[in-house]
Amino acid sequence: MKKILIKCLLLVVLFQIEVVAEEKNYHKELITDWSRIFPDKNRNAAGPKFFKYIIDKENTYNDFIEYNKLFCAVSGSLIDPDSDSEFLFVKESKSNSKICGNYYRCCVPCSCDVMKYSEVQKMKYKFTDGLKEFYVITIKNPCNKTDFPIRVNKNYFCNGKKINSNQVYNLDNRIVIGLLHNGRLCKKDDINLVKSHQITGQYCELRNNTPLEKLDAGMGDIFIKLAR
Repeated sequence: MKKILIKCLLLVVLFQIEVVAEEKNYHKELITDWSRIFPDKNRNAAGPKFFKYIIDKENTYNDFIEYNKLFCAVSGSLIDPDSDSEFLFVKESKSNSKICGNYYRCCVPCSCDVMKYSEVQKMKYKFTDGLKEFYVITIKNPCNKTDFPIRVNKNYFCNGKKINSNQVYNLDNRIVIGLLHNGRLCKKDDINLVKSHQITGQYCELRNNTPLEKLDAGMGDIFIKLAR
């Protein structure tokens, strides 16, 4: 009996090691392909490049989910595989309803920027294991802007005044910047939780009411100029 128990425990440990290794491989693959995703090494606000790279791969739905935990949609930077997500809400484009879900970010201000300057939309996509539906975070077409942020590679986003669909994912003339994990219609308690949270409530209220020229945290004015 004791030997059987030890064997069972050993199998559990081996399984956990395999799962962790698999998660680390997602991160390693993104690092390995960094120069392919960003040929000029400029990842500023280029989360959409990561999303396009991931959605174009031959993935299962679970692969897609795991990849989308590893980059920040706002900054375009990679995220540590052990990072926790932020629970927040974002307005839905077509209904103006608040959609709650989890967002993986590199730093605190990015959650605030997602909540104020982006919208979510439902998206359907056929993965290797079937058709799935999920919420994605989007921004409007920035290609007509006269103040397009100079620190962002405009060619990644734009082909003239149109969205560059070869470089980023175009959904109803909006650019998909990332995934809202576990997205669902907010309940009243969800909204109260977000608003009372130290980051998504108190901190984000302060940041989102700060004049653009005075922002000096996170991506500062770069993503905001791109998305507003």
